[in-house]
Amino acid sequence: MINVTIWNEFVHEKIHDEVREVYPDGLHRALADGLGGEGFAIRTATLDQPEHGLSDEVLNSTDVLIWWGHMAHDRVSDEISQKVAQRVLNGMGLIVLHSGHFSKPFKALMGTSCDLKWRVADEQEIVWCVNPSHPIADGIEGKIVLEKEEMYGEFFDIPVPDELVFVSNFQGGEVFRSGCTFRRGEGKIFYFRPGHETYPTYYKPEILRVISNAVKWAYPARSFKPEFGRSEPVRPFGGVLV
Repeated sequence: MINVTIWNEFVHEKIHDEVREVYPDGLHRALADGLGGEGFAIRTATLDQPEHGLSDEVLNSTDVLIWWGHMAHDRVSDEISQKVAQRVLNGMGLIVLHSGHFSKPFKALMGTSCDLKWRVADEQEIVWCVNPSHPIADGIEGKIVLEKEEMYGEFFDIPVPDELVFVSNFQGGEVFRSGCTFRRGEGKIFYFRPGHETYPTYYKPEILRVISNAVKWAYPARSFKPEFGRSEPVRPFGGVLV
C-alpha cells in the first residue's frame, strides 16, 4: 500500500467562481477521487490547515506527496517547505503539478528560479511522449491531446532533467518540457505540466494515468540507508580481505 498525500493550496476554488465550477470540492478532491481506484491510501492537505496539513506525523508517514499550488506560494511557511524538501532527500517521492514549479519545496530542490513563459488563451496542448519505455508513460499511446490549456513555454529554468518523459507543443508555436524526472538524495521527483485551474484537466483519464504511474515510480525504494562520515577500512591496510 502506497501512502499518498495530495497537497493543494485550495485558494482559487474559494474565491474564483470559474474555478469552483470546474472543481467544486477543490483540485485535491478531484485528484483524490480520480486516483481512488489505484489502491493507494490517500489523504489530502491544504494551505489553511494547521501546519498546512503537513505535520511531522503526516510527512513521516507519506510515501509520495503530490503538490499543486499557484497563487499562494509565498504563504507556505519556510519551515514546512524545508521539511518537505528534507523528506524528499530522505526518500519521499514528490509529484509536482502545473504551477507547483514555483513552489518553495520544488525551487529549493532544483536550486534554480524555475521560471518560464506563460499565456492563458484556451489553446490546444498536445503532450507528446518522448520516452515510451519509461514506467511513467505506461498505457499512454503516443500523445495526450488537451483541447484547452494554459501555455507554458521555454526556456524553463530548471536543471537538466535526469529523464525527459513528455514534451508539449501549443497552438501558438511554443514547446515545453512537460514531464521531467529528477533524483535528489534518496528521493525521486516528477514534474508534470498540465493542470491549469480553470480547465477540467484532472478529470481526463490519461492525465490521471500519468500521475498514478508517477506515484508508483516515485515510491521510495526500501534499500539500505547510505552511511556518511568517518569509516573504518573494509580490509587491513596492506592486506587482502578473505
